Amino acid sequence: MTLVLLVRHGHTDVAGKRLTGWTPGVHLNERGREAAEALVGRLEEVPIDAIYSSPLERCRETAAPLARARGLSVRIRRGLIETGYGDWTGRTISQLRRTKLWRTVERTPSAVRFPGGESLLEVQARAVEEVRRIAADHPTGTVVVVSHADPIRLLIAHVGGAHVDHLHRLVVDTASVTAVALDHETPRLLKVNDTGGLTGLAGRGPRHRPPTAKVRG
Repeated sequence: MTLVLLVRHGHTDVAGKRLTGWTPGVHLNERGREAAEALVGRLEEVPIDAIYSSPLERCRETAAPLARARGLSVRIRRGLIETGYGDWTGRTISQLRRTKLWRTVERTPSAVRFPGGESLLEVQARAVEEVRRIAADHPTGTVVVVSHADPIRLLIAHVGGAHVDHLHRLVVDTASVTAVALDHETPRLLKVNDTGGLTGLAGRGPRHRPPTAKVRG
């Protein structure tokens, strides 16, 4: 079994306001940097074998304090990158809410392809495949995977057996941790959108197969 800890990057000045997508140069703000440092303490009792990250700065900056504390390098994986919003990149959410396509995003996200960008089904497929590859490289380990809200929500939907059209029922806050146990049988959600203490995961590693799925906010 592989224990995968899905971490959304820390807060930025444009989080929740603008779609930055693949735009480089978006960095953590003070709140985000504090949350990244706090992650070290939150995971203090959890063994970690490797740390993976989206190539974008806000994710790498979130992973960096934990990597330093554990003496690990941050391994970059393109499959963990944010949704490719195409022509919507850089636009504010308040602007986009007035478009017809936004209504489709809200009601049937499985049918959405962002203009000049990815579909959410494509994002889900590449995120799931990337996490599967990571888990295959650490079949009895614990790994941290730092990514973005939509890829993590799509991964939760996949593991939980939820349709992509239920995506907006899921909340993934900045610097939150979602814990997933992956094996050859049934994947399990152990924690979802956890922003508090994580010491309970110390006994959830590969040597402690979870008997049941527990979803906690």
